[in-house]
Amino acid sequence: MTITRHVLNEQSKYPESRGDFSILLSHIVLGCKFVCSAVNKAGLAKLIGLAGETNVQGEEQKKLDVLSNEVFVKALVSSGRTSILVSEEDEEATFVEPSKRGKYCVVFDPLDGSSNIDCGVSIGTIFGIYMIKDGGEPVLEDVLQPGKQMVAAGYCMYGSSCTFVLSTGSGVHGFTLDPSLGEFIMTHPDIKIPKKGKIYSVNEGNAKNWDGPTTKYVEKCKFPTDGSSPKSLRYIGSMVADVHRTLLYGGVFLYPGDKKSPNGKLRVLYEVFPMSFLMEQAGGQAFTGKERALDLVPIKIHERSPIFLGSYDDVEEIKALYAADQKAA
Repeated sequence: MTITRHVLNEQSKYPESRGDFSILLSHIVLGCKFVCSAVNKAGLAKLIGLAGETNVQGEEQKKLDVLSNEVFVKALVSSGRTSILVSEEDEEATFVEPSKRGKYCVVFDPLDGSSNIDCGVSIGTIFGIYMIKDGGEPVLEDVLQPGKQMVAAGYCMYGSSCTFVLSTGSGVHGFTLDPSLGEFIMTHPDIKIPKKGKIYSVNEGNAKNWDGPTTKYVEKCKFPTDGSSPKSLRYIGSMVADVHRTLLYGGVFLYPGDKKSPNGKLRVLYEVFPMSFLMEQAGGQAFTGKERALDLVPIKIHERSPIFLGSYDDVEEIKALYAADQKAA
């Protein structure tokens, strides 16, 4: 089962569908294949090193970031199915010229974890798709919608193999690139996250700045008081890789806010929302410390939010700690 066939099968469930969505997805998949190949050659092609400019987030841009961003912008615009693009690498949203416009908005991080390129750690592309609100000119508000309005989300991980994980709102499916065919083959049909996991994933280097509930939760992972075994810590520092492991093995991934970054580090539109969408579709949960992550209404395109996502029961525990903290306050 290739990804193309899977998407067409999904499409056939909607008789009114004109195939726009399928075309858009095929352009995203093509972009991922291109980046996968570029990432694999990075060491050879002297693409490693800095391109010299600094992006919106103040991160020095790697050459591969720049390349990946250009690839996705071109692929999405040329699909003729998009109106607005928001990329982690571009300060402003891109409004597609009228002749090439379509009814979708795409938010994406073209190369997440790119500081890990030099040491061969998995990196990836994250994306989310919104439908433009009906009629009229596309406006920025079309992308500033809560995550629950997304029609699809996914990521592509460039690791020991190239893995594409996608949800169009009815479950989560994983595909692996067969390099000899140049096709993504379904290898993980209908991914369901275990209800409770044995792993917690967080940057403990930030522990001295954490709030009460996060500190309590991590303490509980390491020193359980109910007689259960402690959880294992796994933290790669590449969101795609950490979330991918959480999705398959269960457990919880957290990037909390702290004294230094009260809103955490991860961006709402193209990191928090797509990953939360996938988690919920796989039977897990995603929480910001205040509310369900997908209910959050973003005000700015590069807004950040704390995030706790993963196995249902584990996130439930974190929610209870925050609720107790609210009560005490």
